[in-house]
Amino acid sequence: MLVSKSWLNNKYQWVGLKSIIKVTSDVHEKTTGKETTETRWYISSLDLNAEQALSSVRNHWQVWVLDMTFREDESRIRKGRGPLAFNVMRKIAMTLFKQDQTKRASIVAKKKMAGLDDEYRSTLLESGIKMR
Repeated sequence: MLVSKSWLNNKYQWVGLKSIIKVTSDVHEKTTGKETTETRWYISSLDLNAEQALSSVRNHWQVWVLDMTFREDESRIRKGRGPLAFNVMRKIAMTLFKQDQTKRASIVAKKKMAGLDDEYRSTLLESGIKMR
């Protein structure tokens, strides 16, 4: 589908704009079986080809999920290697939650369950050890 870009000539241009990225995704909702198509638009100051743009969007999505799930932007850990260490631990936890098949729940719900249930937390950690 050809998209009109005439709106770029308007006075509200973004300084340094180099790329406009359109991502269309087919989404299959596991719990309801519902299928939808979503279109998301991104702007970038980088001159990207399609492969680079998709990689950037996926990396941005991972950062957003970490922030929404673990409230990473609100972290008060600022000194030394603390921020990096906790970022790595959050990514490990995210991987464990995503790969867990024992509970049908969102990552946020799994995080809460792991904080309250010693047995579930042990199950997650044991599955992480087996992945190695």
